Amino acid sequence: MSPVRVASALALASWAGLFWFLIGSGRTSLYLSSRTDWVVPVGAIVLTAALAGRLLSLRTARPEALTRREALAIGLTILPVVTVLALPPASLGSFAADRRSSLASAGFSGDAGDISSGEVTLVDVASALRSGEGMQQLTKRAGAEVGFVGFVTRDPGMPADEFLLTRFLVSCCAADALSIQVRVVGAPPGRFEADQWVRAEGLLYPLGGEVIVDATLVEGVPRPDRPYLNS
Repeated sequence: MSPVRVASALALASWAGLFWFLIGSGRTSLYLSSRTDWVVPVGAIVLTAALAGRLLSLRTARPEALTRREALAIGLTILPVVTVLALPPASLGSFAADRRSSLASAGFSGDAGDISSGEVTLVDVASALRSGEGMQQLTKRAGAEVGFVGFVTRDPGMPADEFLLTRFLVSCCAADALSIQVRVVGAPPGRFEADQWVRAEGLLYPLGGEVIVDATLVEGVPRPDRPYLNS
């Protein structure tokens, strides 16, 4: 048997196993948007086929020695697999929200054409925060009833009955996530902790560079199956 081929087979097996694990555990949505999650099943099938081919070629008349450099390269290839499996199955939360760009400071742009009518969503809010025209349209919806789902974050010095309802918007995967935040006022003081998922219902009021929800109802909810929104 060739040590090099055995090592490469282990690398293929680790990645194929990771993709099948993500499919079986339902964790794909923690890492990829619904637009790109097709990569996981396709990758699982392709890598499994490649692994089968590699296993059939393990025996060779001239075994290649595994050099230290090749061993290091294969180890680095497997490291992301170990990292994903070792980390708890959690979506991005308040820690990431404090350290990642928000829609107000990033180069996101969205279509604001539908903000003037229909249900207002967090994606609409994201578009408005990056578009003067969109914010004008959203301002005309002041007083509209809305219902947003997100997790709780707080800025230092915030009143006890206020918090930032936060959700991440992704284009490809969690690595390019941008945070959307609306300020919820009139919430039950001290009832909701950071990173707790909630649904906030109330009246929408765009004010300056932020969007406020005057809450009529705030309740805890389970984390959505797809915690990230698509841009």
